[in-house]
Amino acid sequence: MPSASSMISRSLAIAGLTLALATAPALAKDKKGKADTLVPVGEPVSCITPSNIRSTHVIDDQTIDFEMAGGTIYRNKLPYSCPSLGFEERFAYKLSTNQLCSVDIITVLHSFGSGGLSQGASCGLGMFQKMEKPAK
Repeated sequence: MPSASSMISRSLAIAGLTLALATAPALAKDKKGKADTLVPVGEPVSCITPSNIRSTHVIDDQTIDFEMAGGTIYRNKLPYSCPSLGFEERFAYKLSTNQLCSVDIITVLHSFGSGGLSQGASCGLGMFQKMEKPAK
């Protein structure tokens, strides 16, 4: 019978894989460093509702865009760089409430072998900043 920590790790990996597989098109900048096409709007918020997240796009080791139902994008700039996040472009999180908040932790998921995942660095989230395409 699997241990409780093994079951939690497996659940974390499955949740992260599900989230990571639904990636948005490049909304902020591509890996070649092209200029950002989004601008901040309003004040940052502490939390977003995970059930409204439609896709995520990892920009680099410190930046994640969360695309919500209806097309709203919230950018999360982690307070510190998260090793391998930009390379792996996949992560998992575990919720203690029904919100994903700036006090929550994400865990980078590393791929290995034939489709396996292992846990990497765990890093704290920052505030969620609403972003929009600039008016022309």
